[in-house]
Amino acid sequence: MATESMLKFVDRAQTYPVKREADLRAEDFREIADRYPVPGAEEQAGRCSQCGVPYCSVHCPLHNHIPDWLRLTAEGRLREAYELSNATSTMPEICGRICPQDRLCEGNCVIEFSGHGAVTIGAVEKFITDTAWENGWVEPLVPGRARGQSVGVIGAGPAGLTAAEYLRGNGYDVHIYDRHDRAGGLLTYGIPGFKLEKPVVMRRIERLAAAGIVFHQGFAAGADASLDDLRRRHDAVLIATGVYRARALELAGADADGVVAALDYLTASNRKGFGDDVPLFDDGTLSAEGKHVVVVGGGDTAMDCVRTAIRQGAASVKCLYRRDRTNMPGSQREVANAEEEGVEFVWLSQPAAIEGRQVRVRRMRLGALDASGRRAPEVDPGGDIAIPADMVVKALGFDAEDLPTLFGAGGLGVSRWGTVLVDGKTLMTSLDGVFAAGDIVRGASLVVWAIRDGRDVAASMHAWLKTKAASERVAA
Repeated sequence: MATESMLKFVDRAQTYPVKREADLRAEDFREIADRYPVPGAEEQAGRCSQCGVPYCSVHCPLHNHIPDWLRLTAEGRLREAYELSNATSTMPEICGRICPQDRLCEGNCVIEFSGHGAVTIGAVEKFITDTAWENGWVEPLVPGRARGQSVGVIGAGPAGLTAAEYLRGNGYDVHIYDRHDRAGGLLTYGIPGFKLEKPVVMRRIERLAAAGIVFHQGFAAGADASLDDLRRRHDAVLIATGVYRARALELAGADADGVVAALDYLTASNRKGFGDDVPLFDDGTLSAEGKHVVVVGGGDTAMDCVRTAIRQGAASVKCLYRRDRTNMPGSQREVANAEEEGVEFVWLSQPAAIEGRQVRVRRMRLGALDASGRRAPEVDPGGDIAIPADMVVKALGFDAEDLPTLFGAGGLGVSRWGTVLVDGKTLMTSLDGVFAAGDIVRGASLVVWAIRDGRDVAASMHAWLKTKAASERVAA
């Protein structure tokens, strides 16, 4: 039953944490808003209607106990709220920052449908766990009783880190192999600091390392060891590499100087934020400073690129998207943030060619509905326009790398898109004892889905490893 602290949505307005002024936040890579003060978080949590069927939880991939920890927050029971939030998510403060809540929990909030504005679930989630870190409530990861079995995880992104945490908690020796010099995958190198400051990621990784999880950084699976080598080292292996191959921009001039891939661009920027030596940034190749920048794409990666270019001091930043605003896949909140910071969106436009220091842009219009349920773009006969461009950033999405070839594993089953095929129930691949999870299975998706997949695959691997150990004892 709801307490007197709840059901305040009629007389209490929706209020998000205050954003810094756009011209000020565009000067740095800090997050654009601080978290709530304690009274603000309690007041906003108290707007929850405590639904009998909580659509917010239903539409959260992790099925977080959202109404329950909102109630605890409203009652000032913050440590209990954190413990409940942490029970279903390994990274609640990260999800609170980067999940597209407008498409998931908040977008399905019942009081949003009633016209009162959704409960600010993401901002409260961030507040709860940041408060927990500050107060020392985030306890060390305690390994379970040693089982004498080890697991190798290829990829230190959210799926791999989540699986590693659960497996270590179950008593397995866990080794994580990653090509980068820092763990975190896209959390570290793909998402800009103005959405996710890097100490927030690093403290999670440090907690895992303190629990005895071994990180092998700068380790390229396939080059430094084949998949078969890793299978011989470990009792089970998890492939959690994500998808990193940039989709091509198929038009004349696509290989010209000044055309860069989104992830290369974002990685360079994030590395500079760490203080790394980045020659391609320092020579201007991957820096937008003083340039007319055109970003092609309408997803969240494109939003990250345009907002990064603003902070690097670009002369102008335009985003080309072939559909209209309503039909774009990226977060509407991110579009609004970008517009506030000075990004110009050129809707219903598609690049036709890159010609010198300009992009020839083809105007589009929307036709009939396509298989995705959105109206398909088609060429508008009104003619092309030219847009100045010193740098063109390709943000058209990501595909899987050729893992069977890369890993020297010809028996690894993959789909026609290159994603790894797994059993729908066990999440095991075509190779015995080799599992896969995250974007390398489902294709480019959300961080919250990678966390969910990491949680699921850890449970499946745990069951399989227990059976394996039992079989080996019988055989002995």
